[in-house]
Amino acid sequence: MLLVVLRATGALLALGGLLVLAWVVTVWQWQDPVTLVLNKREQAHLASAYEERARHLPPTTTRPRAADLEAYYRRSAVAYRKKTGVGEPIGRLVVPRLGLRVWVVLGTDTESLKKGPGLHPPTGFPGEGRLTYVAGHRTTYGAPFSDIDKLQPGDPVTFEVPYGSFRYVVTGHRIVRANQLEVLQSRGREEIALQACWPRFFASHRYIAYAKLDRVVPASKP
Repeated sequence: MLLVVLRATGALLALGGLLVLAWVVTVWQWQDPVTLVLNKREQAHLASAYEERARHLPPTTTRPRAADLEAYYRRSAVAYRKKTGVGEPIGRLVVPRLGLRVWVVLGTDTESLKKGPGLHPPTGFPGEGRLTYVAGHRTTYGAPFSDIDKLQPGDPVTFEVPYGSFRYVVTGHRIVRANQLEVLQSRGREEIALQACWPRFFASHRYIAYAKLDRVVPASKP
């Protein structure tokens, strides 16, 4: 009887080991399927919330002159920030190289990043004329930045917000320690930084891809 129990226990342990190995391989090669389902649900909620927010933004009756566009976008970004709370959608990030079309929220806390990439609150909204810093997961909750290291100079990155679509082009990347907070400081120009942990499954370093502003497409109803 004891031998039967030992054999059964051994078989269960072996099966458990195989299941764990299969999960590790799945996450390594793709992403965590459980948190993916949770993220898909959150992204659907963000899409609805964004549409609702956009409908209630005060309209601008006249389109500014070309010479005034920079100031217009800055005012729009500042006003929009004041109406955006942590965990709420800011806009949609589109990165063709990564096959990414994802809603971005305000905040890089644990709960916010479960919904999608998060804009670090002290940094700028698109149009403010300074650094916009966006962090995202690599292996869980949709893994939006799973392949961030595949970005190449010249790749387009677009951040769509209610007052315009900001198109950036990748200029390069850097890998820094997790405690190098100086990377959050603006360099005095309009740019976006996409950040994820480096390497995969570790949080000791950060991979940051930088992109400079190329052009802005005004919203259809500014």
